[in-house]
Amino acid sequence: MTDAPIDYLALNRANWDDRAAVHATSRGYDLARYRDDPTAISHVVAFDRPLLGDVAGLDVVHLQCHIGTDTLSLARLGARVTGLDLSPASLAVARELASDTGADIAYVESDVYGAVDALGAGRFDLVYTGIGAICWLPSIARWAETVAGLLRPGGRLLLRDMHPALGAIGDAHPDRLELDLPYFEMPDGAVWDDDVTYVDADRPLTATRSVEWNHGLGEIVTALLDHGMTLTGLVEHRTVPWLALPELMEPDEATGEFRLRERPERLPLTFTLQAVRR
Repeated sequence: MTDAPIDYLALNRANWDDRAAVHATSRGYDLARYRDDPTAISHVVAFDRPLLGDVAGLDVVHLQCHIGTDTLSLARLGARVTGLDLSPASLAVARELASDTGADIAYVESDVYGAVDALGAGRFDLVYTGIGAICWLPSIARWAETVAGLLRPGGRLLLRDMHPALGAIGDAHPDRLELDLPYFEMPDGAVWDDDVTYVDADRPLTATRSVEWNHGLGEIVTALLDHGMTLTGLVEHRTVPWLALPELMEPDEATGEFRLRERPERLPLTFTLQAVRR
């Protein structure tokens, strides 16, 4: 881990372009399931459904949509969906998946902070952001401004992501929980150099460097409040969709995710936040 360079977008775009090819053929994403079963939705969206509610007929934007499995899932629930991502390689996979499955989804290439310019202000009933998204953004305040700018008055946000407490757990001592990374947003972020990704892969990554930021839960809530949003729900979960701490976790049969093997009440792993634009 080193201090972050200025051009974080170039590093992260290259990293996610590389991941797109790996993820498109991985068992973790299992794109064949969506092609073979017209009712299939992603496990992430299935987890969110009780809080997501009925999205049929809503104009939905999925920020940081990657290869589009969650985006397609929202479309299959009846939403009119636009997916946005900074990675052209990811969007190429997402567009192919939509075409193969007959889904009418608009995909737009842009980083998150350019979303209002790319898509237009006040166009959407729902902003959806799934797991593993906001850690790639340096300013949670600018993210909240973008969310509010995309929503119509009365439109809502559903965000499920890694809990910042989990984000502060380092990997120097993989056999125990140790807070050795920042919990709060730091200006420079951190550069990581790693050739593996979070699902099974048939090759190592070649664009190995990426820049990430943690954002405290209070920072996230405050940013939304400061940009005209009203908090309507906040739930902390004891499970996470990927094997975040391999030596300390086991499968959770109830959710199909992973939880701490011992005393799972010690650490929140993910959270779901809901808010409405005033």
